[in-house]
Amino acid sequence: MADVRIAIITGSGTYALPGLEGQAQETVPTRFGDAQLSSGTWAGVEVVHVSRHGDGHARLSSQVNHRANIQALSQRGVDGVLAVTICGAVDPSIELGGLIVFDDLHFLANRLPDGQICTLHDRPGAAGRGHWVYDRPFSDPLRGALLTGARDAGRTVRDGGCYGHVDGPRFNTRAEIRMLAGCGVSAVSQTAGPETVLCGEAGLPYALLGFATDYANGVHQQPTPVSELQRLMGESAGAFAQTLAGALRALPAGPPAPTGAQISWP
Repeated sequence: MADVRIAIITGSGTYALPGLEGQAQETVPTRFGDAQLSSGTWAGVEVVHVSRHGDGHARLSSQVNHRANIQALSQRGVDGVLAVTICGAVDPSIELGGLIVFDDLHFLANRLPDGQICTLHDRPGAAGRGHWVYDRPFSDPLRGALLTGARDAGRTVRDGGCYGHVDGPRFNTRAEIRMLAGCGVSAVSQTAGPETVLCGEAGLPYALLGFATDYANGVHQQPTPVSELQRLMGESAGAFAQTLAGALRALPAGPPAPTGAQISWP
């Protein structure tokens, strides 16, 4: 069994981990605000869970406090983060209901929902301030665990793809999706860009699993019916639970190394 402590971040449609044993909930204060965490044992591994939106989808994507969530996980000493997101397919070859383990990121704005720059380094002169330098932003060992978990669950999964972060809560126009398609984006959603960057700065290996619920605006001449999007959103919870449980069983024996390197100042 892997000797690691993993954080799991879930989004729309998945607000709790089914069968989390010994569950304890806590409010963790950080300098960015409070974060709500649940901890326990799941699939034989000690996990810490963050629900981005909270029970009943209380917080829209524009209201998620990403810095508090990632800072709280860092304070709790997790070894890595597995995150999931439902997403709109920009690549027309992606199958709806299929999974994507992303390996690249499009997040040019690099801003938080409130418009601030997306960084933990917000205080001039603070020790450790600097730059996160990387080739690919996602952790290869954690990506491998997600791929194994999906395949063991019998799920259709794509190895690789560019995740495109878009601002919510509205969906995108056809023109915006054409621009993102031209940049090579595979699928879009509204929350994982800041998580990727903040985990990188915090030295937390991070991997992202997407579930395609619809084709983004203009990808096909006929839009995906909202009823179909909602049906697939409901199915995503089971796909994520099966894949994550398998991924936990496939984790490397020890903590994965942080992704990339840090150029920092004392």
